[in-house]
Amino acid sequence: MQVKIEDQSSVKKKLSFEIPKEKVTKELNKAYNELKKKADVKGFRKGKIPRKVLENRFSKDVHADVTPRLIQDSFVEAVREHELNVVGAPQMDPPDLTPDQAYTFDVVVEIKPELEDIDFQGIELEKNKYQVSDDEIQAQISMIQKTMAKKEPVKEERPVKETDFVLIDYEGFLDGEAYDKTPKIENYVMGIGQGVLPEEFSEKLIGTIPVQDLEVEVSYAEDFHDENLKGKTILYKVTLKEIQEEILPEINDDLVKDLGKFETLEEVKDSIRENLEKGYAQRIKHEMSEQVFQHLLKKVEFEIPEALIEGELNGIISEAEQAYAQNNTSLEEAGLSRDLLKTQYRDVAEKQARRHVILEKVISQENLDLDEEELNKSFEEMAQGMNASVDAIKNFFQMDPRQLEYYKHTQLEKKAVDLIIEKGSVTEVDPKAAEEDSKEEPEEAPSGEKA
Repeated sequence: MQVKIEDQSSVKKKLSFEIPKEKVTKELNKAYNELKKKADVKGFRKGKIPRKVLENRFSKDVHADVTPRLIQDSFVEAVREHELNVVGAPQMDPPDLTPDQAYTFDVVVEIKPELEDIDFQGIELEKNKYQVSDDEIQAQISMIQKTMAKKEPVKEERPVKETDFVLIDYEGFLDGEAYDKTPKIENYVMGIGQGVLPEEFSEKLIGTIPVQDLEVEVSYAEDFHDENLKGKTILYKVTLKEIQEEILPEINDDLVKDLGKFETLEEVKDSIRENLEKGYAQRIKHEMSEQVFQHLLKKVEFEIPEALIEGELNGIISEAEQAYAQNNTSLEEAGLSRDLLKTQYRDVAEKQARRHVILEKVISQENLDLDEEELNKSFEEMAQGMNASVDAIKNFFQMDPRQLEYYKHTQLEKKAVDLIIEKGSVTEVDPKAAEEDSKEEPEEAPSGEKA
């Protein structure tokens, strides 16, 4: 076999193959001998069918079987011999095979970029000095208080206020007829101004006194997310049955005992502070990681294979599809498509692909590895985050070795980022000062970019 390799770019190669006619003949003979044993042709005994008859009847099928095998064997051998780090699917348009002739075909492949060693020593990084404030803790205590609030009917006769809840029945009508997409709903508790129902409901209800029948007209925009309502004007017939007030419990030890694992308010505050501190630690690490990549993406220039960008795009779109599916909808129902998302997130995908290539280089350059202790520790952190057992996490990865290898690589990437930060020149800054600097020199970032 002869193979000629032509560089079309730094990451794209054209492989031109020529398989000798002797090899072609050998593979065809082998295929026809196998076929002869099992072919069933009227007028001939099985195993005694002349080769010419088989060629006349089955040459198309035999060639369709032999051609891919010749291509695959030759391609695999060339990739191994020339140590080509191929990414994505090979591109080819194989010609028909002709007996007693050499078989020639071309394959275009993309390969991973080969980078020079990366100098990441002393990258200038800013570390925001986030501090948990008493106001943040109090805000979360107030959220707990609100979740434990009770709604009680207002006994006095008075109009609806902006802070009220109301008990209503409502039904939507289109062109004077009951509309099946807005059926009658009874005993619905609505928070005034809380945006669950159209704002026209709140505007109409404020100032009214129960019990009272009202009509609320809602004109939905042409780009409204619900196909059944967009561009339509619905007349809702509403019965205001009752006003309810939210009664907040007192903030004391009794408030938190219903949470299950706390006895005192101070214990809850300590737990909130600990969680906020963990959140800030993660935020700091994320911010510093982004600074690392902003520096390296500018410093390390290389051509990126289209296959790597496409792989990242497919991952982004799959996550979007799963997110919509969890809400019982789809991309199409949200007015989106795979092609639209590919266009919208291409820059994001390219940055992610470049990050992975850079980190892979750092991992190999620094001979980074993941020992058993580090792996087990990461399993424990994952189990804690998922509220699962470590054994359950391990069993999952034992069932799918490919997922385990992918997971190990993500952990190595994190280790590489940690090393770069450790070797960086870190300056602690006040968060407010950092925010003002970012306002003065805003950076463009695609919306929805993954961390």
